[in-house]
Amino acid sequence: MKVEFINPFLASLINVLSTMAQTELTPGKPKVKKDEVARGDVSGLIGMVGPQTKGSFSISFDESLALTIMERMLGERPDGINEEVTDMVGEITNMVTGGAKNLLGEKGYDFEMATPIVVSGTGHTITHKCDGAKLMMPFTSEDGNAHIEVSFDTL
Repeated sequence: MKVEFINPFLASLINVLSTMAQTELTPGKPKVKKDEVARGDVSGLIGMVGPQTKGSFSISFDESLALTIMERMLGERPDGINEEVTDMVGEITNMVTGGAKNLLGEKGYDFEMATPIVVSGTGHTITHKCDGAKLMMPFTSEDGNAHIEVSFDTL
C-alpha cells in the first residue's frame, strides 16, 4: 500500500480532532495488523469503493479519549460509552474519511463512502471488507489512545 494513500487519513484525523475537539494526537509508528481485534473501546468503520480500488478505514478510541472528545465537543462528559458517544465516533469516522477523500481526489483517486458503522466493547473486532494489508497507526494523547486502520485491495 502506498504511503500517499495513508497520509491523507492521518492528516485528516489530526485536523478533525484539533479543530472539533481541541485534542492533539501524537502519531506513533505504523505497522501491519495481523488480527481483527480492535485496539480501543469504541470503533468506527467505513467502507470506500471507487473505480481504482475498494477499501476501508477504521478508528478506535480508548474510552477515556472518546469521553474527553465528547466533553470538548458538547460541553458535557458522559459516564461511559453510550449512544451519543457512538454517534460521535461515527461522525468523526465520516469527517476523517471525507477529508481524506478530498485530499485523495486531488491526486486523481476517487471513491464513494458508505455509511459508517460503530462497534464498542472491550475486545470487539473490526473486519475490513477487502483483501489488502491492514496498516495500523497508533496515536497517543494525554487523554488516551487512538488507532486508525486503513486497508485497500490494490493500489
